Amino acid sequence: MARRDTPAAPETCDPPHPASALPPLDGSPAALERATRLFRALGDEGRLRLLTRLATAPACVTDLAEAEGESLPTISQRIRVLRNERLVTRRRDGRHITYALADDHVVAIVRAAIDHAAETRRPT
Repeated sequence: MARRDTPAAPETCDPPHPASALPPLDGSPAALERATRLFRALGDEGRLRLLTRLATAPACVTDLAEAEGESLPTISQRIRVLRNERLVTRRRDGRHITYALADDHVVAIVRAAIDHAAETRRPT
């Protein structure tokens, strides 16, 4: 008579993944769509460079264009995309408009992305 082994128990994380200690994420379709648009806006190197510049100080389009060596229309288009995703805000003073990062979350997202990209260790 052949012996039957009992099925193995499913593997579990040991120890639990550190993310399990965090509050649950909002995985609703609306939240995921919004996050997708946000990452799409962050996924352009030129827009990401603008965010890193604005992380140091607010600036106007003219200053950003000069610092980037780009045309005013190019910088304006990039700023428009970032504003649409609420990553950048603007403050008007007469005819002068200054752009700044919307809040500290934007700095944290950009810093996390750049820090993660700079890691040299390989996934296991």
